[in-house]
Amino acid sequence: MRAAVIGSGVGGMAIAIRMAVKGYKVTVFEQSSRVGGKLNELRMNGFRFDTGPSLFTMPDLVDELFGIAGNEGTDLFSYQKLENVTRYFYPDGKVLNSWADPNRFAQEAETILGEPAVNIQKYLSECSDLYRLTSKMFIFSPFPTWEGFKSKEAQELGKNIKKLKAFETMHKVNSRSFSKAQTVQLFNRFATYNGSNPYKAPGTLTIIPHLEHNVGAYFPERGMYSIAEAMQELAIKLGVKFELNCLVQRIDYKNNKVIGIMANGASEPFDIVVNNTDIFNAYPKLMPEHKLSWFYKRQKPSSSALIFYWGVKGEYSSLDLHNILFSADYPGEFKILEGKGISTDPTVYIFISSKMVKQDAPKGHENWFVMVNAPADSGQDWDEITKTTRTNILKKIKKETGIDIEPSLVCEDILTPPLIEHKTGSYRGALYGISSNNKFAAFSRHPNRSKNIDGLYFTGGSVHPGGGIPLCLASAKIVDNYIKPI
Repeated sequence: MRAAVIGSGVGGMAIAIRMAVKGYKVTVFEQSSRVGGKLNELRMNGFRFDTGPSLFTMPDLVDELFGIAGNEGTDLFSYQKLENVTRYFYPDGKVLNSWADPNRFAQEAETILGEPAVNIQKYLSECSDLYRLTSKMFIFSPFPTWEGFKSKEAQELGKNIKKLKAFETMHKVNSRSFSKAQTVQLFNRFATYNGSNPYKAPGTLTIIPHLEHNVGAYFPERGMYSIAEAMQELAIKLGVKFELNCLVQRIDYKNNKVIGIMANGASEPFDIVVNNTDIFNAYPKLMPEHKLSWFYKRQKPSSSALIFYWGVKGEYSSLDLHNILFSADYPGEFKILEGKGISTDPTVYIFISSKMVKQDAPKGHENWFVMVNAPADSGQDWDEITKTTRTNILKKIKKETGIDIEPSLVCEDILTPPLIEHKTGSYRGALYGISSNNKFAAFSRHPNRSKNIDGLYFTGGSVHPGGGIPLCLASAKIVDNYIKPI
């Protein structure tokens, strides 16, 4: 039995590994010269940058993936738990360390922000309870299905429906949970982890802080891209073939059954096809006769990002691996994003992997990944937006950290929403497929199996259960449960 995987993102390589373990002859087709999709890297002037996801949570999903391969997965990948997850900088000069230990973090917030520690401890306990109630049904099952609604998990959730917090916004949940606006702002930020707006997204998204604060955040010993490298190495050991620089033009099917694909102008027969590319581009390009349902087309895209990759001279002890410089007007920042622009005072994320991986920058230098949330591309003047935002970011870094970084810049590269679409195939540059800015968002993602074409499956961030490394791994696990071993 032959299986084709279109796209070598995390979800694509994960399902390739899983099918190879089951005995399938698997080929992964990737249009670029390197695997990983959004999880990729950039090298310039002696610096190495992780270009996409930078926070590593739920490492057990990677461990499980490598574990099913037995001895083949031994020693390919290692990581460590972070003591401090994120360092937060507020406009009034306050600096808060988000310690991995929940109680230590709660005490830090009480000392720095004046937020009673008990409020954070209670909130994180509720986040944990929400994860327990919903994870199997919303993340690890082919939801929504009638079978899912009849499951034990659905019955328990039905008895505790208020705990779902689906009928109030994330901001409202956070506002009644905390006494200080700066604590609310900190926990509102977690909506951006799936490209959503905390003032519109349902309170169900308060499940996200559980993963970072209760389970923990981690970092691979060789940087984030090593996840993709290790997955590819394992896949090759299992016999998976990779066709790089190979564009798939069509998914072939007959009598509503997959029969193969066309790639680089040549047709190849396959019994199973797994699409790991963005569905909003996959349908019109790979199977134009099957129109994407209006139900999915009407969903709004998630946010995108504007990212600056800066090689920097000097080492700055005031910054950690992950850093957030908060906006003074968080609601205003999201209103401007909704209006398809970027605030003049945006929240700035700075990721410096050389804090952990010294070889990622020359001696006496650091590699700064500097990102702000951006709207999905709709034809904006990105040259002007990029120029203005770059100036505002430099001013903000100087004001909130005291670091005048511009004279120390050694090299620079920039990633805009149009470039994200061009490089990764993400529709309009949206990082997480559709947004979760309504209470029915969990029911609005494309399923992992085609209803119309037998043998066609879907993984990745544009389908259920969503974007980000853990959810893409979960999508592969769902598809794996559909496919019978040989």
